[in-house]
Amino acid sequence: MQNAKDTFYMLLRSRLAALNPERTTLIRGALRPAVLVVENELDDVASAPSDTFLLHWTQYAVDLTEPLPLLSAACVIRYRTSGTAELDSMDRGRVLTALDSEVNYMLQPGRAPKQDYTGQAPMAQQTNVFWSTPEWSATELNDGTLARSVTMTVFSLREASE
Repeated sequence: MQNAKDTFYMLLRSRLAALNPERTTLIRGALRPAVLVVENELDDVASAPSDTFLLHWTQYAVDLTEPLPLLSAACVIRYRTSGTAELDSMDRGRVLTALDSEVNYMLQPGRAPKQDYTGQAPMAQQTNVFWSTPEWSATELNDGTLARSVTMTVFSLREASE
């Protein structure tokens, strides 16, 4: 499942960079597209930068009834905003809507060729990664910050090389 998770993450990063190259985050001195995998990046989720998409992987499963095992994992993308300082946060609803649109863009289409990122260059695999229709949470308000999460299940067939 690691190749599927890596492929999904890298795809979201590249789609965000194409759509909005200014949506970046500074992590440990590196400026990157604002998509982070929590299990790889952050010790304290509460300290995560605002206006950044945080991927949380949960609920792994394996279906052995297929010719190749079908692996799946739930992915929750969480994000929050306080709006912009220029408008004293009075635009936080507009910023949340922009973040919603960016998530929707990143998730379309709902499939991608699976890659192996363990080497110096990505290596194409034989199968695809695909995901279920996203489910959007209600808007949450916490200390002046608006937040939302989007949940989907990511699927991948386990290949012989995995």
